Amino acid sequence: MTIDVATAAQLACLLEASAPKPGNVSPGRHFTDVRYEHFLASAAAIGAAFAEAGSRSVGDTILRAAQATSRWTRSNTNLGIVLLLAPLARAALSGGDLRAALRQVLASTTVADARNVYVAIRLASPGGLGGAAEQDVHDEPTVTLLEAMTLAAGHDGIAREYATAFEVTFETAVPALMRGRGDRLSWDDAVVETFMTVLAASPDTHVARRGGPELAADISQRAADVLRAGGVRSDEGRKALGYFDHSLRDPRNIGNPGTTADLTAAAIFVALLEGAWK
Repeated sequence: MTIDVATAAQLACLLEASAPKPGNVSPGRHFTDVRYEHFLASAAAIGAAFAEAGSRSVGDTILRAAQATSRWTRSNTNLGIVLLLAPLARAALSGGDLRAALRQVLASTTVADARNVYVAIRLASPGGLGGAAEQDVHDEPTVTLLEAMTLAAGHDGIAREYATAFEVTFETAVPALMRGRGDRLSWDDAVVETFMTVLAASPDTHVARRGGPELAADISQRAADVLRAGGVRSDEGRKALGYFDHSLRDPRNIGNPGTTADLTAAAIFVALLEGAWK
């Protein structure tokens, strides 16, 4: 089944938000400042921006999606996802090998793209956003979007994807998702397993920004332990998932692996474009 990029973007957001990923919002599991319904509204909101992704710059698509989202929620529900999906969408519309096209899209980003993305970031106000020695998002950028992301790659998982042509997405997350679906896991289970696989492979930078690198490393190690217990594929693993989820929840959501969730959404988007919806 073929799927257009706007539908794929919306569906990726819905599938990611609906899966019960530990430490994240999902049906019946809300945060004090944002509920599952906000994620559903945000998924619907970005459709128009992604429908025109082929005729607009990456930065313009990101800003338009962020502005549309802000009309439905004051919380950051999808900034990381939009940052990842916008260049993927433009690459998909250019045809040919997706990752090769993505490299070209990223290399062709401009200072104007960076400027629009900075506005989008300030609008969404992501948690734990601090200052930077170079090209701080509170200032006007003087480099291209790819160059700005490369400067931030050492401490931000989304920026690292830009700098590596989406290495985690294509080399870890998509294979995990396709393996789960190939083993006839439900979408919920396949998404959770993908999320846990990415989290176990690398500490979440959103957690690191808010709770410190030691907490991020500990959470990553515990994710690996849950996978070794079976994860979604065994009763013992599901029990471990429940304990893990409970341990990540606190009033300030310090243990929320939000960047890992964003990377999972990018993997869903790529998989959908490659025909995974059957």
